[in-house]
Amino acid sequence: MPQLSSRARRGSRDSPQSLSGDLRPGGHAPARTLPAWSSVADAPPPGSRLRSSRGDPARLPPPPRNRTHRTDHADAVAAALEAAGAHDADVIAHSMGGAVAIVLAARHPHLVARLVLVDANLDPAAPDPARPGSSGIAARTEREFLTGGLEEMRDRVGPHWWATMRLAGPEALHRTAVHLARGTTPTMRELLLDLEIPRTYLRLLDDGPLPGEDTLTEHGVRVVATPECGHTIMLDSPEAFAEATASALTGP
Repeated sequence: MPQLSSRARRGSRDSPQSLSGDLRPGGHAPARTLPAWSSVADAPPPGSRLRSSRGDPARLPPPPRNRTHRTDHADAVAAALEAAGAHDADVIAHSMGGAVAIVLAARHPHLVARLVLVDANLDPAAPDPARPGSSGIAARTEREFLTGGLEEMRDRVGPHWWATMRLAGPEALHRTAVHLARGTTPTMRELLLDLEIPRTYLRLLDDGPLPGEDTLTEHGVRVVATPECGHTIMLDSPEAFAEATASALTGP
């Protein structure tokens, strides 16, 4: 499951599960872990806490084939936030976690106050065995991925990405990637444009403007170009990432 990071308003004082202070949940790709968010752990507002919602996929049985869609992930995150008494959260979400966070905000608007997307998936991606990540995973059948494809992906994505990808159950990784590549109806991009909350998208400076970036900004999405980084922006350029995230989460 993707992980989330957010500032959330305290729940009811009468609830034994209510928060004792602000919480900043952060969301990310299928196997991303809490240390990836360390660069924003001390970002404003003061006293906020970083919370990861991911369990240990390696200890879980393979998920049912019909429970690896973004709506399933989003509803699971919503249940975790509800259980924590966390509402009006500031959600920080990376990669596939961004797609999940968009669906979360659309399906459970009372839970998300502000949204920071970090090189997140907005559109369907055609399966391509030569590419890393979801597109490459989805280009193989589940059997092909489990009998050699996982090792090929390990060699392709590099040590940082693999150090977290390896923590996910391979069946869950493949099934989630297939659903991500197919996209949603409406698309994540269309859902994002329709949201009325403050939204920030962190993209890679070297990649140039996003497809449809003008339309995003016209609909109120703040797009920030982050220098000297690859897909794992929070690891490659932690200071710029923390600064941009803190700026996005400052104010109403």
